[in-house]
Amino acid sequence: MNNTWSKLSLISARAERDSVVQFTSLAHLLNAEFLKDCFLRLNRNKAVGIDNVSWRTYSENLDEKLDKLVSRMKRKSYKPLPAKRVYIPKNENEKRPLGLSAIENKIVESGIKRILESIYEVDFLDFSYGFRPKRSCHQALTKVNSLIMSKPVSYIVEADIKGFFDNVSHIELMTFLRIRISDSSLLHLIELFLKAGYVDEGLLVRSDSGTPQGSILSPILANIFLHYVLDVWFEATVKSHIRGFCDIVRYADDFLCVIQYSDDAQRIERGLKNRFRKYGLELHPTKSRTFSFGRFEQEKSQRQNRRSNSFDFLGFTHFCDTTRSGKFKLGRKTSGKKFRAKCKVLNLWLKSIRNKIKTKDWWKILRLKLFGHFQYYGISGNYISISKFYRRALFLTHKWLNCRSQKKSMNWERFYQYLDCYPLPKPKIKYNLYALSHAM
Repeated sequence: MNNTWSKLSLISARAERDSVVQFTSLAHLLNAEFLKDCFLRLNRNKAVGIDNVSWRTYSENLDEKLDKLVSRMKRKSYKPLPAKRVYIPKNENEKRPLGLSAIENKIVESGIKRILESIYEVDFLDFSYGFRPKRSCHQALTKVNSLIMSKPVSYIVEADIKGFFDNVSHIELMTFLRIRISDSSLLHLIELFLKAGYVDEGLLVRSDSGTPQGSILSPILANIFLHYVLDVWFEATVKSHIRGFCDIVRYADDFLCVIQYSDDAQRIERGLKNRFRKYGLELHPTKSRTFSFGRFEQEKSQRQNRRSNSFDFLGFTHFCDTTRSGKFKLGRKTSGKKFRAKCKVLNLWLKSIRNKIKTKDWWKILRLKLFGHFQYYGISGNYISISKFYRRALFLTHKWLNCRSQKKSMNWERFYQYLDCYPLPKPKIKYNLYALSHAM
């Protein structure tokens, strides 16, 4: 195991030293010992895939199973199973397709992901934050705050790639992978995963495009694709062809371009459309836009007799705000769409769980749900929104506690007494964007 990790470290160091080197021998790293470590790091409570095999079931006679798995890969007889497609709510009106991978798929994908990370983490640019080690959405939000507050930003291009994960070209993706990797065995294995397809209501679907959402391998492949299509192009070409300041912040397929001048913003938007069209993608016609924003936006909106522009990014609505002394600052709050969706999900969960298990058991889960919400949305300037969600959670909890039978069992006074004994997490700012660190 130490030998495998040592090799990955050497690969990473070589990739950093030489930005054009191709790696010719990588597939051999997927040995039984390495895959065992990958297996042990998997989430043990994830839903099963089409094989119907859980983590605990596969752990029986693990060494023997992994030896056979490695043997099949060496003989090139290993074929990933198609994912089991399920649908989860995306917003109030849409659902997002998700693929549940078989357990052996997860093991091999996890190993490939680590190999790819050892190469590409040194290539990826600093403004890319999504699904990367030691990077988070809060860091992306901090970067947006820093750019708008400290740079001459007057315009924003808000971009949404239409159906990105379903439309990534396999041919183009494999071409990008060959820039750094010439190991035919590893490339063949990645191609097998891309072409494995999914089963939807008993029907097997295969495609020449798309990376399956929900798979372990999908995020790193998406980042590699966008690294070459967007990041490198923006850094090398866009920045050298405009007259003012511009920068970009990307989290997976969500990104913002912050720009100084109006004509540059229009040129960048046109350039983005042409660039993505070249690779078989398109910007969403209604969700992508260019608009004025920054420290002069409030004055401009008053002159034009309109409301100041705002934008949504990573679940937050960003708007023009002022400090106590009247100076400009970037304000943020939980986006209305996300707030309503979170309340709806909580309401449905409370309704479904209230009579299935004892209150003391689901109360623990409710605590975790609130803690998770405050952990994500508890950032500087958003205290009002998380307090509103807390009050809504109390209202819904009280409501469904009284719907366990035809007789009302708990008034508000008794409910607050219960909260004194079994408190729920209170709203709290967990991440201080201004101090660029977690608030203790």
